[in-house]
Formats: sequence, C-alpha cells, structure tokens
Amino acid sequence: MFVLLLGLCPTLGVTSSAFNGLGMGVATVFVLVMSNLVVSLIKNLIPDKVRIPAFIVIIASFVTVVQLLMEAYTPALYDQLGLFIPLIVVNCIVLGRAEAFASRNSVVSSLIDGLGMGIGFTMALTLLGAIRELLGSLSIFGFQLIEGDGMLVFILAPGAFITLGFLIALMNWLKNRSATTK
Repeated sequence: MFVLLLGLCPTLGVTSSAFNGLGMGVATVFVLVMSNLVVSLIKNLIPDKVRIPAFIVIIASFVTVVQLLMEAYTPALYDQLGLFIPLIVVNCIVLGRAEAFASRNSVVSSLIDGLGMGIGFTMALTLLGAIRELLGSLSIFGFQLIEGDGMLVFILAPGAFITLGFLIALMNWLKNRSATTK
C-alpha cells in the first residue's frame, strides 16, 4: 500500500483507530483469499470478454458474506466501518490480484498470494490506524496509554493524509537508504 498506493479509500477512511484498521484488514484478507481461490479454480471457464465483470461478481459475493458476518457477529466494528465494507469490491488490490495473479496461476499459489497480500494490507492499515489513534487520542486498540487529550486532527480525515504522507516518505527514505548501501 505504501509503495503501490493501491487501496487508499479504505486506508484513509477507516483507519482512525488500530482496531478499525485491523478489522478492515481481516475482512480484506478473507475476500482476497476466497476470491483468488475461486478465480483460480474457474479461470478456464470464464470467457475473456466477461473476465473482469465475472471477477467483480465473485469478489462482491465474498464481500457480501463478510458484511453479513460482521453485521451479525461484530456489530460495533460493522458500525465503525460502515459503507467502507462494500468498497472492498472495487479495491484495486483485490481486483488487481484476481486479474494479475489468480487468473494466471495455480490454486495453491493464488491462495498464498491472497494471504500474503492481505496480511501486508492488514499490517499497513493497522499501523496507520495505530499511529493515528496514538497521536489523536493517546491510546492503542482502545487502551488509554497516557491521560490527557491527543491531537484531534489525527482522528479526523486530514490526519489520515498527514500520517499516510509521513509513512510513504519513511518507506521511500528506507528504500533509498538500502539502495545506496548496496
């Protein structure tokens, strides 16, 4: 996410806390793994002309499953994530992995790819949410670390852009630093 800059809508929209980032990440992992599995299984049955619409229908089916499960079993998280759950359908990471990887590789490779991409996305969302929560409310996963008020801007939408910008700058700095030391 910090390098390819894909999947930014949920990243910026739901990461006001580490718990929200983790919840959206886990939902995305499920959708990635399951859609990669199904796409890889039926890739030879889908005509080229309807490949992308078919992938979207497959992804939307798993997003619906996630949405219904969240609404039933984790209503507080469901209320926090709200309309961002259906947006997993159009997340470039999910559709891109179905198109670029699962439709061209074996079932096992596609499962591993979905799991790896999903875990990486989950880590990025959780990190962004943790930083925003820590700076914005001086807590982590809802546990108050320091008494007092944080910087409200980090809980609000501008805080998402500011934090993401600093994390991208950090990733670029680390990448450039490792390239110059080789």
